[in-house]
Amino acid sequence: MFQRDTKPTGRIDILIGKSASIQGDIDFAGGLHLDGRVAGNVRADGQPSSALSVSDAGCIEGSVTVPNVSLDGTVKGDIHASGRVVLGSSANVQGDVHYGSIETAFGAQIRGKLVPIVPAPAPASVATQQSTESAP
Repeated sequence: MFQRDTKPTGRIDILIGKSASIQGDIDFAGGLHLDGRVAGNVRADGQPSSALSVSDAGCIEGSVTVPNVSLDGTVKGDIHASGRVVLGSSANVQGDVHYGSIETAFGAQIRGKLVPIVPAPAPASVATQQSTESAP
């Protein structure tokens, strides 16, 4: 009846291997999988389907701004994900997590705040505003 959605958040376009270490920011489009280390911020292009996955060996020392994040490794910085955040049992976040929706496995560690991203209300139509202004 109830099932967990365990499908990956998207395809992988970029792979950063376990022995790789990057100094500086990463801006990407599509899917990024990280097994290595990044000392810098990680940002996606803003497409709602963009996704970041970090293995248990992966580590980011900087902020993450990606719509969909699947984390089994470490992030030392804030995470801003307007879509979905999945924290595996070995996930370690040292910062705030801003999320659209979140799934957290037993054992995941968060040293910061969980901050839901609330969608902005749709603006009222002009006709609705005019009718309420003309009412006595």
